[in-house]
Amino acid sequence: MSSFDQKLTLPSGVTLKNRLMMSPMTTRQSFFNGTITQNEISYYAARAKGLGAVITGAANVETGGKGWPGELSIADDEMLPELTQLASAIKVQGAKAIIQIFHGGRMTNAATLSGVQPVSASAVAAERPDAETPRAMTSAEIQTTIKAFGAATRRAIQAGFDGVELHGANTYLIQQFFSPHSNRRTDEYGGDREQRYTFIAELLDSVFTAVKEYATKPFIVGYRFSPEEFETPGIRFADTLWLLTKLRETKLDYLHLSLNSYDRVARGDDYQDKPMLTYIHDAIQGKLPLVGVGGVRTRSDVANVLNDAELVAVGQQLLFDPTWPLKLASDNDAAMFSGDFAAALDYTPFATPLYEFLAERYHSTPNI
Repeated sequence: MSSFDQKLTLPSGVTLKNRLMMSPMTTRQSFFNGTITQNEISYYAARAKGLGAVITGAANVETGGKGWPGELSIADDEMLPELTQLASAIKVQGAKAIIQIFHGGRMTNAATLSGVQPVSASAVAAERPDAETPRAMTSAEIQTTIKAFGAATRRAIQAGFDGVELHGANTYLIQQFFSPHSNRRTDEYGGDREQRYTFIAELLDSVFTAVKEYATKPFIVGYRFSPEEFETPGIRFADTLWLLTKLRETKLDYLHLSLNSYDRVARGDDYQDKPMLTYIHDAIQGKLPLVGVGGVRTRSDVANVLNDAELVAVGQQLLFDPTWPLKLASDNDAAMFSGDFAAALDYTPFATPLYEFLAERYHSTPNI
């Protein structure tokens, strides 16, 4: 087990000053076109102190991949000035700056896309309220999107970020290509696990090609994944363990598990003896660092995660307690916020778009 204050050198050669990361979280604070705002830059800067790395909320790599209003974009060079400001604001606090890049796929709607129908691996709607049926991407469109991830990586490098995280979790496009629910294709991108992995393999090639061409110093590439889906057919935990046998052999710097609770157990009967985090850590075989996440609020939570991971990501706690890492490092645990997040919303200062998003989340839906 590692201590949170130990340094970690990633496979690329980048060294993190400690094992703490800010988990990527949606803020809806960007302008309508995806340009980051000064409020959002200040939000990240305030939470970067004491962390080894900050992972931003998702940034779309294409206009057609926009998932929601107020979403950050890295789809065009015109975004570079503000992206550069964001990277600098994080790094000046001593943390590495990692921007999460993604495509929403079918997890968006025509209203968000200015009347354009969403796209996905196949024309299958998500199993959620008011889900729209997407249009199946053509082979040419798939190649365009793969290249867009490479171009986004190039922009991240040019903006001064220390790395990118590929958002292969939370049912967005990368996951949609691996899922048997959203991917019913009969070409080279669909079929069994191996064929459904083709999109991911080509995506990684595009990103690492951009790193090789444009990065003048070590550059982080991480990958976030969700362990299982509720849909039938859908990704089961056994599918994820198979996926890890592929990803652990790549040039990735880390794998980032997406969970709402770090001790969650898989739904399938075959994996009930240990938390998913433990099974996943074992499956990676020490070949890549693992980021554990989910409900981390206390020193003991950090220690528990680091029993089965090399890094720990912190999300909601940092929303309401921006200086939490400093309190952890100075043994000032008594000063850590330990109250109810929903109740704290009314007296925690947030910019209006973020406040409205959090109010919708905490007051209208269960905490996830």
